[in-house]
Parts: sequence; structure tokens; C-alpha cells
Amino acid sequence: MPRNSLAGTKKGTSKSALYFQTNPVAKAKKKAYDTTYNASPLQRKKRSDLVKINRDKGNYGNLDGKDEAHVSKKKTKLQSQSKNRADKSKNFFGKAKKK
Repeated sequence: MPRNSLAGTKKGTSKSALYFQTNPVAKAKKKAYDTTYNASPLQRKKRSDLVKINRDKGNYGNLDGKDEAHVSKKKTKLQSQSKNRADKSKNFFGKAKKK
């Protein structure tokens, strides 16, 4: 079974999703950037920590649509995947966001 059985089942309708769907060169550039970014030690550690927490709490792979979300560097809470991945207001692991 793939890691995320829901992956690739829907196409995005946001402005940026539509842009990348219609511009293969931009999509390839973004994919190259994402590959580099997600391979960074910081992102790998963040992912491995969350997977460990999800496995310990029994949330990993149960397809309930919930994820552990970072509330701070040390604390997490159960939250829907879509809300967790859309939450851009908190940035605990990277550079400070520009305003």
C-alpha cells in the first residue's frame, strides 16, 4: 500500500495548482525545488519525529484523515490533515516568515 492512498486522487483548484497543471516547465522546476527541500536534514528530522509520534499514538496509516500537528517545538496535537497542511501561520522549524 502506498504511503498516502489518497495522493493523486484529486486535482487542485487553487490559482497556483491550476498554474502548475498547465505549465509543465514550471511544474518541473517546482518539483526539483521540492525534492531538494524535502531532502534537507531539517525536514527529514521533522517528518521522522511526526511519523514516530503518529505511530506511538496509533494514528499512522489508519486513514482517519488526522495528523499530529506541531503546536510548538515540543508539543503536538491531533488535527485534520488538510488544516494541518494549510496552516502557514506557525513556522517552528525554519526561517522566520517575511511579512
